[in-house]
Amino acid sequence: MGHVSIWPVLVLALIHFFGGRLRFLAGLPRSIWLSCAGGVSVAYVFLHLFPELSEGQKEVKEALEAITFLEHHIYLMALVGLVFFYGLERYVADNKEEAEQSGNEDRAAGLFWVHIGSFAVYNALIGYLLFQREEGPLDKLILFSVAMALHFIVNDFGLQEHHHGRYRRVGRWVLVLAIILGWAIGYLLEVSEAAVALVMAFIGGGVVLNVLKEELPEQRKSRYWAFLLGAGSYAILLLSL
Repeated sequence: MGHVSIWPVLVLALIHFFGGRLRFLAGLPRSIWLSCAGGVSVAYVFLHLFPELSEGQKEVKEALEAITFLEHHIYLMALVGLVFFYGLERYVADNKEEAEQSGNEDRAAGLFWVHIGSFAVYNALIGYLLFQREEGPLDKLILFSVAMALHFIVNDFGLQEHHHGRYRRVGRWVLVLAIILGWAIGYLLEVSEAAVALVMAFIGGGVVLNVLKEELPEQRKSRYWAFLLGAGSYAILLLSL
C-alpha cells in the first residue's frame, strides 16, 4: 500500500461539522451557492463517475456471470441507489407530517434515526470510495473530494430542514463518524474491483436523487441558472483534464 493522506476525509468530515454554521446559505429563495454546489455534484456523476462505471462493468459481469439475464448490472445498481433514496425521502416526509400533527415524539425520533442511519451508510460508502481514490491519480482524488464536499453541504441543509435541532445535536456527529469509519474500513479491508464498482454505482444514483430532491420542490424557489452554472463549469473542467 502506498502513501495514504488523511486530509480528504478530514475535509469531508469538517463539512458536516461546520456546514450548519454557514448561515448565508439558509433561507428562501434557495441560495445560489447550494444550487451551484448541486450542479457540480451532478456534473461529476455524469461525466466522471458513470464513465468509470462503464469500465467497471466488465469486472462486475465476470463476478456475476451466473446471473446471465442482467446484462448491465452496474447501471442497475445506480438505479437501485436512486430508487432507494427516493423511497427513503418519501417515507420520511409522509410520516414526519403525521408525527408532527399527532405530536408523537417517539415516532419523530424513530424517523430521525431511520433517515440518519441511511445517510450514515451512504457516508461510510463515500468514505470507502475516498480511500480507494488514494491509490489512483491525485487529480481523480481532488475532483472526487470537491464534488463530494459540495454534495455534503447540500445534504446538510436538507437534513437540517427535516430534523432541525436533532440533526445539529446528534445527526451531524453520526455522519462525521460514518465517513471516517468508511475511510478506515478502506484502510483495513480490500474488496474486489467489482464490489467497488457496485458501490460507486449506488452512490452515483444516490447523488443524482439527493441533489434533485433539494432543487425541484417549488417552495424552494431554486435558481436554475445557478445549478446550470455549477454543472456547466465543472463539466468544462472535467472535460478539459
